[in-house]
Amino acid sequence: MTAHIALWHPAPTRLDLGATLEPGALHLWRIDTGECGADPNRSRTRLSEVQRARVEALRHDVHRARYIRALAGLNRILAAYLDQPPEQIRIERGPTGKPYLDGADGWLSFNFSHSGDLALAALSTGADAALGVDCEWIRPRGDLLSIARRMFEPATVAELDAVSESERLERFHLAWTALEADVKCDGRGLFRPRPPGSAVPEVAHLVPAPGYIAAVARARLPPVATWRMLEFRD
Repeated sequence: MTAHIALWHPAPTRLDLGATLEPGALHLWRIDTGECGADPNRSRTRLSEVQRARVEALRHDVHRARYIRALAGLNRILAAYLDQPPEQIRIERGPTGKPYLDGADGWLSFNFSHSGDLALAALSTGADAALGVDCEWIRPRGDLLSIARRMFEPATVAELDAVSESERLERFHLAWTALEADVKCDGRGLFRPRPPGSAVPEVAHLVPAPGYIAAVARARLPPVATWRMLEFRD
């Protein structure tokens, strides 16, 4: 289970980049959802009614504030590409829960993940632009081998079993983010088989911040050197 892991190299950040998103290009946006992020009260005004109801259902104040910052940042990013007010962004979900943009005429594909104090949005356009992205805060998760036996292929489980506990933690998160990005790319969900005849997407890893690992999946990923890594600032 070896992987090339890209490091985060942010480009100058602008929120008017829609015209520069060429077919096949990949834009990755990093959003700070922790206490140093945007004011959650102001961010709440940028959510749709459906999103507000969703965040208000969260009982833990810290989790609610993180999710508000994540969704508000995502709305502002998508709004810049679509030239719409953030609160008018309509994110719908397909039959298996994969999010998509209502009213974008299919030209813009995105996927989104959040963990700890960080959220990551991936955007692309063009043929075969369906995306999957997963971002994870690297932290202990109980019995990693037990989880791995339920979720991963036997070869991956054997690799995890053969290394030290400290190395296992990192390798587990590499495998987990790759799996999540893969299933989010086609929207099938963790416990459903790959649709017959569907291609296996390409998956690449990156480190969006110290202590985090992420993976992005697309039918055909552009070279890592061409990815635009962008910082969202409110």
